[in-house]
Amino acid sequence: MALSFIGRIICARRNILITPCRSGYIVLLPEVPTDVPDDPLLKTQGIPEISSLSTEKCSSAVRKYALDFESAVWKIEDQLKENPTQNVFADVLDPLEKHGAPLDTTWGLVKTLYLTNKDLMPVRVYVNIHNKARQSRALKFSSEPIYTACKEASVNNDLTEEQKRVVGKYTLEGRLNGLGLDSARRLKLQQTLKQITQEKTKFKSKVEVATKNFQHKIEDHSIVRDFPEDVLRMMVSHSSQPNQGPWKVTLNTHVYSKFLEYCPDRDMRWNVWQAYTRRASKYADPNLENSTHLEELRYLRRYQASLLGFESFAAMSMETKMAGSVEKVKTMITSLLARARPTQDREIFELQEFAISRGFQGSIQLWDLPYWRRKQHTSLFGVSEDQIRKYFPLPRVLTGLFMLCEQLFGVHIQERKSLHMWHPDVQYFDILEPDTTQPVAGFYFDPYTREEKLNTYQDAGWMVALRGRSSLVNTTPLASLVFNFPRPYGGQPALLSFSELHLLFQKFGHALQHLLTRTSYMEVSGLSNVEWDAVEVCSNFMSHWLYDPSTIDLISAHVETGEPLPSSMLQQLCLAQRHMTGYELCRELYLASLDLELHSSKDFWLDLVRKLWPQYFAFPLDSKDSHPCSFTAIICEEWGAAYYCHLWARIVAADVFSTFLEAGLSNKEDLHMIGRRFRSTFLALGGGCHPGEVFRRFRGRDPSPKALLNSLGLKQYGVSEAPSSQ
Repeated sequence: MALSFIGRIICARRNILITPCRSGYIVLLPEVPTDVPDDPLLKTQGIPEISSLSTEKCSSAVRKYALDFESAVWKIEDQLKENPTQNVFADVLDPLEKHGAPLDTTWGLVKTLYLTNKDLMPVRVYVNIHNKARQSRALKFSSEPIYTACKEASVNNDLTEEQKRVVGKYTLEGRLNGLGLDSARRLKLQQTLKQITQEKTKFKSKVEVATKNFQHKIEDHSIVRDFPEDVLRMMVSHSSQPNQGPWKVTLNTHVYSKFLEYCPDRDMRWNVWQAYTRRASKYADPNLENSTHLEELRYLRRYQASLLGFESFAAMSMETKMAGSVEKVKTMITSLLARARPTQDREIFELQEFAISRGFQGSIQLWDLPYWRRKQHTSLFGVSEDQIRKYFPLPRVLTGLFMLCEQLFGVHIQERKSLHMWHPDVQYFDILEPDTTQPVAGFYFDPYTREEKLNTYQDAGWMVALRGRSSLVNTTPLASLVFNFPRPYGGQPALLSFSELHLLFQKFGHALQHLLTRTSYMEVSGLSNVEWDAVEVCSNFMSHWLYDPSTIDLISAHVETGEPLPSSMLQQLCLAQRHMTGYELCRELYLASLDLELHSSKDFWLDLVRKLWPQYFAFPLDSKDSHPCSFTAIICEEWGAAYYCHLWARIVAADVFSTFLEAGLSNKEDLHMIGRRFRSTFLALGGGCHPGEVFRRFRGRDPSPKALLNSLGLKQYGVSEAPSSQ
């Protein structure tokens, strides 16, 4: 016996859960309180009631809007079964957008609260709310009637470009969810996806345990005498006493990477390095080996792809990428490697010479590289982080950043002070067009580290899309930017390091694509529906401006004298960002290539590593190095057959910025014109246009890696010019 549509709606509206049994249905307890107000979080004039957020309100609101949305999906399904649609937008997609908007905004508020107050929104509570919202929102992509309606509409030539992208998103998501398959194949797909989830959980768990199991205690202060204070705080029991040992070395990435940079004891470096590269392998704890799970996951992903009609998991991944094919990605990797590998050989040779001149004996190995790299960097460039910080007080940086956006994109950014925030640190900014008073978008800015924030690492930052742009619902974009910058101290404003400037500009570029979108549909608004390898284009583009003297003049002012950053220091920063770029690029290319091979080849993972390693590195492969067994980014997270996306976005961003370089960064008139073109393409079109077409409209051709190679200073070396380091 099937539960009628009306019965389902009544149950959803009254927050009653129904589960089938042999004799009918069982009524379960209400999922949310029945007295939740109609609009518990969203307020008039487009600004949510942030200051009164609570765990209870967030939980109740998400569940209410999730159930409302599910009810809307059910209603549309029943209508489509009775009467096939003649207008997919009026009958299907517009109602879904209308009912999905409150859920999306409330979900974004929950994310913001989770990032800014872990006491108010504990991890366990957030995960439950997050999973509920994600599950409800995904319902529309697993609906056979909605998929069929969108698939039929996709051949309609009367649709606009943006409408075709909206319809295409539903058909692609539906296809990847197995819609359109016969019942037997769909059941196999569902079982396979469940097995993949289980294997990913096992893989991640073993990596986490293996990471926690290793500890190395240091009691000799001479070992840590050069360590930065923020690193020592992560290594002691009481962070308020960083110079009081003992200091504990762990395999946590933030500790591990800094330890290798600063530890003067070579044997100690090797011990930590080998533990890190052998995590979750048979060479460490056999009970935690991940080789079996890795191979099982690769098999399951191949089977998943074959059920959906793809040659490999990598080929399936390309359906949601700008690149479009594995062959194009491999061509990109090959072209970059041709420049990067000879450069790496020269870099390692010069680093070896430098280390020998400082008393080092033997050949530099991978566990030596971070230490001597830092030493060489200091010797070559000599600009300390403390010196740099004094030139970048946060208020000045923000003012300059906003002025840059006004010059390039023609928008005015101003603070609105009449709002109540979740903390006194937080500011709210409106974005306005010239000669208007009505904001086109707005964002919260929460810059400083606090005990209750999710992560106290200073390199942590997030852009949360709170609300997208929708002509149907009449909403403007809203976002929150959350960082962990050092707090103002001693009567001075917060002072930013150059790496923190990078983070701010990158996240702000990310936000601009969300905030300045001009799409009509929320489903393709801003970053929604943008192909993965294009998502980071705007963030990388903005970071290029940090090496422009005019931009530095805008954002810098010495905290005591008010003088801008001297040109000599900027020149040193420009040179410093090219230090060891050959090695770093080879490393990224190797990981991207390994990821693709693991998801397109059937060869054993170790055989793939042995084949690829010598192509990308000047160092021999350690016989017990088992790094794929802890490569969680591509195995457990969402970067499987997609790790190359970071590099692809950097290529596109560098090519975009080269347009400004070609015009001349001092040519204000041309910069103004090119900036408006960038806004009308990359910032405005969002996911409503394929990024390949977006690039062509901006640049007039397809992307080239030449600009990235030039920005990294990677020259074309002859064979005799690139000596072997070994």
